[in-house]
Amino acid sequence: MPITPHAVPPLRLLCASLLAAWLPAALAQTADDPSAPTMQRVEVTGSSIKRLVSETATPLSIFKADDFARQGLSTAQEVLSKIPSNASSMGSGNAVGGNTSGLPTGGQASADLRGLGGDKTLVLLNGRRIANHPYDGASVDLNIIPLAALDRVEVLRDGASAIYGTDAIGGVINFITKRSVNTTNITAEVVAPQHRGADEQRLNLSSGVGQLNSDGYNLFGVIDYHQQDVLTSQERAFSSTGIVPGRGLSVTSGTTFPGNYFDAAANGGAGLAGNPYAAGGCLPPLSVAAANGTCRQDYTRQIDDLPAQRQLALFGKGSVKLGGGHLATFEYLHSENKVKARTAPPPQIGLVLPASSPWYPGNAGGVPAQAGLSGQPLSVNWRPVEAGQRQIDSRGKADRLVLALEGVLAGWDYQGAVSRAVSRSSEDFTGGYVQDASFAAGVLNGILNPFGEQNAAGKAYLASTALRGEVQNARVTTTGLDVKASRELMQLAGGPLALALGAELRREKAQFNVDREIAGQASSSGLSGSLSKDGARDIEAVFGELNLPLIKNLEVQLAARFDHYSDVGSTTNPKLGLRYQASDRLVLRGSASTGFRAPTLFEKNAPPSRNDTNDTYDDPILCPGGVPQPGANPLRDCDLQQYKLQGGNENLRPEKSRTVAFGVVFEPVRELTVALDYWNIHLKDKIASLPEQAIFGNYEKYKALFLRNPDGSPNAILDLNDNLGKVKTDGVDVSVNARLWRGAYGEVSLAVDGTWIHKYDYQNERDGEFIHNVGRYADNNPVFRWKHTATVNWRYGAWGATVTQAYKSGYTDQNSVDEAYRHDVSSYSLINVSGSYARQGWLLTAGVKNLFDREPPFSNQGTLFQKGYDPRYTDPVGRAWYLRGSYTF
Repeated sequence: MPITPHAVPPLRLLCASLLAAWLPAALAQTADDPSAPTMQRVEVTGSSIKRLVSETATPLSIFKADDFARQGLSTAQEVLSKIPSNASSMGSGNAVGGNTSGLPTGGQASADLRGLGGDKTLVLLNGRRIANHPYDGASVDLNIIPLAALDRVEVLRDGASAIYGTDAIGGVINFITKRSVNTTNITAEVVAPQHRGADEQRLNLSSGVGQLNSDGYNLFGVIDYHQQDVLTSQERAFSSTGIVPGRGLSVTSGTTFPGNYFDAAANGGAGLAGNPYAAGGCLPPLSVAAANGTCRQDYTRQIDDLPAQRQLALFGKGSVKLGGGHLATFEYLHSENKVKARTAPPPQIGLVLPASSPWYPGNAGGVPAQAGLSGQPLSVNWRPVEAGQRQIDSRGKADRLVLALEGVLAGWDYQGAVSRAVSRSSEDFTGGYVQDASFAAGVLNGILNPFGEQNAAGKAYLASTALRGEVQNARVTTTGLDVKASRELMQLAGGPLALALGAELRREKAQFNVDREIAGQASSSGLSGSLSKDGARDIEAVFGELNLPLIKNLEVQLAARFDHYSDVGSTTNPKLGLRYQASDRLVLRGSASTGFRAPTLFEKNAPPSRNDTNDTYDDPILCPGGVPQPGANPLRDCDLQQYKLQGGNENLRPEKSRTVAFGVVFEPVRELTVALDYWNIHLKDKIASLPEQAIFGNYEKYKALFLRNPDGSPNAILDLNDNLGKVKTDGVDVSVNARLWRGAYGEVSLAVDGTWIHKYDYQNERDGEFIHNVGRYADNNPVFRWKHTATVNWRYGAWGATVTQAYKSGYTDQNSVDEAYRHDVSSYSLINVSGSYARQGWLLTAGVKNLFDREPPFSNQGTLFQKGYDPRYTDPVGRAWYLRGSYTF
């Protein structure tokens, strides 16, 4: 079957596979459909020139929305998780305890092509930008995408700053809604896990009126509601504890119930640490005895694996033909995302317990006497479990309005629009948090008992210290004007020369508001040092693109874009793309480009804030190697979360990149198409703060970053945003599409999309040593050597079935454990199965996710609050059955 750009309908299968694109269901649906309309020129992601999809020189994958339902995919995050080149580590599980910076995420989920970070993947809706999530402002929250309104998702796995500007270093993901709807559809879906927790429900309604071609207009709207129940750590054995002796894992906290004490005056001033109930085993299973006579809190038992989450999206679109080939459209999107994140009760450190307190060991309150106490006040660390789990309710909202005009004017295909997008998020303390000063006063005054349950007076006082209310909110607004036009100028040897020109104006504003009255009273929130801040900037851009078919079967794409940022200066980024059809069955393609990412307003302007570290650490001076030194307080200085001072940097420069890619698409036989694409990305001036693990892991190198109080006690590590160093990564994308069988009982097709990463090396400072990340957990996360998604589809009339495998290779774990327990995380594979039946407007789908009930492989990572596994890359739910019913009339 020849590979030609002007293919007749039976060649759609080949055209799609040339671009490593269609999922097998779409392949089977369009490959041999004699009624399919002739292919028309359209604008595709990665180009401003309207063309046939098969004519592009860069790898573009297209996923049809109909296939989402067949595979039981309920959210945009789930859809993108099936793309091997997407290495996102930011999902709903991160809402529990924050991200790797220790700050709240607002329940955000992001995309991350090539593993360069979610801030280097550009996410579009119908080809235009969406306001980024307010917290750090670096990436779009996938939760706002109206899945029920989508027609398809286009994923460009190539740098595209020459077309789109900032953020497109790793690639572009374009969510494209239906162009018009003139029917009504009602869909309901339930997901029922075999084990407790994480039940899901989804309901959506779409309806439209008007035929665009015959009536000259179309109006349609979509309402989409989705919710997922909480999954607690105790509902899964693999996540139920941070203490796994057989694996060497003991991730616990020295701030516990019953409380630990430190008597600085005991032992002749050398100090004495202990716990009145350590000899009795503390309070298992929440706390266990440690070798030094104190207790340790197994806080993993009181956090959630997945938060309770509710999402609502409303999308409306109207199109009106104006005559003369012009079309006016409007789009409006409103989305809400509500997340309830729960962690262990609030740790309180440095409490003062005087000898006059009835709860002083040996006094009238009944706390057992302790040998060796000096009679001086005790310093106490205590986690009041009676206050309950800390709960933060996050509310995210997004609104987006686009007014657009497109058509043909003086031979030019043009389109332009004005748009305004607003993204908002806020956090409320709704449980568990206490007022630090009032709480400490209760211990000092003898009302609160840090070693046992409270009496009536203590319970009443504890309730009076509860801290509730909105602690912070943020808002990002993007206002834009864009216009572009393309046309064929002249005929070259290989076809028409086409030109596209465009310009864009954007105004970005960001506001970060902290309620100091609330945030300043709860150090356990990680927000006590946060301050309000705002910023704004203007962006101006012009760009152009040429499509040059120089000779027969050789197409050249030239593009360039100039961007000017009012706060960081100007940048110009070119791109060269080539596509050569060597024979009927062989296509060669390649590209070279530069890219950039401008620092966000948050990264530049965020005020310094003093937050908790994610992991626990020993102070390198007062407790080196876990051994308390003279004058140290082991309850403060040893194996405890420390503080880090984070914030923006007004001197940040944009990140810059260079991308080179080339590939081959060949069809050895009619039923098989294979695509191989090599890519190489070199990023410099990476914007980030140093990983806390790196700072604590090399005190001699980073000693200047350790800030101390006048008495020598630890204050915080200084960890502001900076342009750190370089990232070098390369690899190969593999795509295989095959029609395995076709006969009287239907047809079977196979698709495999995989990504093999040869190298992922990065620096933590300019001109520093490169850290190797592929196949090993380095600093914050691993990079998988190989990932693939394989899908087998069967279609027979109204019946269909799909089997999908998602696979990730193993890697060397974080291994912050004794050497005898260091290990490799095993490979991870999930199988999903579904079946569908369509008749007379009905579409019924039933299936099972994680068919073999595969648990996440064990991991000793300590970066996230969940322990025993890595919640960023695995499915904690287990086997889950789903049923979906849809009726269209």
